[in-house]
Amino acid sequence: MRIRGAVLRQLGVDRPYHETAPLSVEEVELDPPGPGEVLLEIEAAGLCHSDLSVVDGNRPRPVPMLLGHEAAGRVVEVGDDVENLDAGQRVVLSYLPACGDCSGCASDGRRPCVPGSAANGSGELLRGGRRLRGETGEINHHLGVSAFATHAVVDARSVVPVDDDVPVEVAAVMGCAVLTGGGAIVNAGSVSEGERVAIVGLGGVGLAALLVAEAVGAGEIVGVDPRPEKRRIAEELGATGTCAPEDATALGVDCAVESAGTGPAVETAIRATGPGGRAVLVGLPHPDVRTDFAPVELVATGRSIIGSYMGTSVPTRDVPRFLDMWREGRLPVERLVSGHIGLDDLNDALEDLAAARVLRQCVLPHR
Repeated sequence: MRIRGAVLRQLGVDRPYHETAPLSVEEVELDPPGPGEVLLEIEAAGLCHSDLSVVDGNRPRPVPMLLGHEAAGRVVEVGDDVENLDAGQRVVLSYLPACGDCSGCASDGRRPCVPGSAANGSGELLRGGRRLRGETGEINHHLGVSAFATHAVVDARSVVPVDDDVPVEVAAVMGCAVLTGGGAIVNAGSVSEGERVAIVGLGGVGLAALLVAEAVGAGEIVGVDPRPEKRRIAEELGATGTCAPEDATALGVDCAVESAGTGPAVETAIRATGPGGRAVLVGLPHPDVRTDFAPVELVATGRSIIGSYMGTSVPTRDVPRFLDMWREGRLPVERLVSGHIGLDDLNDALEDLAAARVLRQCVLPHR
């Protein structure tokens, strides 16, 4: 079938993106779902910093690639061997498919799926190959999702069914911002009631972590960011205090979540913890980034550094858990959405994201 989608054909295009237009909205050919796959109509997709990291070259991926990895949609058609999914169901998409058989899948989220990670790195779906084609040949999938489009074919193990009472923008942000930020709190960080928390980097993922920390009863929650406007938003969302990174080293918190994806942010998160504290790293710096800290800072004080991909989450377990918090009124993730755009607005939206003027912009592909 013919669909519309936003394709990136070159990494590292210079800003401003509203002028250089790295994303091209094109008509592309989408194959029908094969065995174990699902055809979806994309209802909403979040524009995440991980999308920006592909565009600016900090997260190298094979191009051409149809971007978008945080989304919600409805099932249109299922391939052979797909169970428990029916046409018309709303689903949340997960940006890491889980084969269910590898050592990663047996680790309860501590390690990523091995075949899923390999497929994501090569721009393929979990069962191999690509289902997208343009005028010049095959188009790579972004993290098995490619949601900046009217429709997508994904592996059935990349989706989590949800009830229709979940609005599309809430369902969309569950797939990345909440799984990653919230999972860093409840899974990797194991934050318990009354513990003191710092969130280093107050974008969509960081603020989702803040909301989940509040939902689970954390005590003091400090938002850390160099930008005053981001700190103000954190206070509006429930932070008990905020500070600039240079003031965070004296915090002495039980758990610090780093979501900015920079070397200085990693160092700030480590030094914001107190004796016995945990620094949970979920940001994705460029592979060449290195940090500087003395190992004795960890050993002598019993502190730890925890790497956490996708918030150490198991989507089929954690999406329902976070949706229960949302239904109870404890997790108002809709407050993370700062605007709604169409596919043709994506280059302007990328520039707004790069300039830190927005949180989560919700892409409505049929707008």
